[in-house]
Formats: sequence, structure tokens, C-alpha cells
Amino acid sequence: MEELLEYLARNLVDKPDEVRVERTERDGAVVLRLHVAEDDIGKVIGRQGRIARALRTLVRASGGHQHERALLEIVDAR
Repeated sequence: MEELLEYLARNLVDKPDEVRVERTERDGAVVLRLHVAEDDIGKVIGRQGRIARALRTLVRASGGHQHERALLEIVDAR
């Protein structure tokens, strides 16, 4: 799940070296934190949040396939 998210994000941004995915657990759910460069956040979110919504759908579906509740958070790579 993390590899797919990282691959997709790297292909969306201008600074692919700053993309990383951090996996944590919170309240019984897997939380994937997608870190991207501050300048690339808009590219990952997309117009009206369409790309972010699509990424969240993929993460949720992948988590369901593995019988886990999965969430996606997009943050800058500071």
C-alpha cells in the first residue's frame, strides 16, 4: 500500500526526492502520512481536491482488501 502511494505521488510532483510515506496506527486504523515538498502540495491535492480524493479512495480500498481501516494524510516534508 505504501509503495503504491509513494509511486503515484512521485509521478505527480516536481520534487520526487522529497516524497516519503510514513505508516502509523491510530485508533485501530492505519494512517499513511504522505510527505511532499511544500511547493508540491497543490499538485497532490489537485483541482477541487480531486487527486487527493482519488488517492484516499485507493488507500481506503487497499486497506479494505487487507482487512484494515486505512486513512491518508497529506503533509509538507518539513
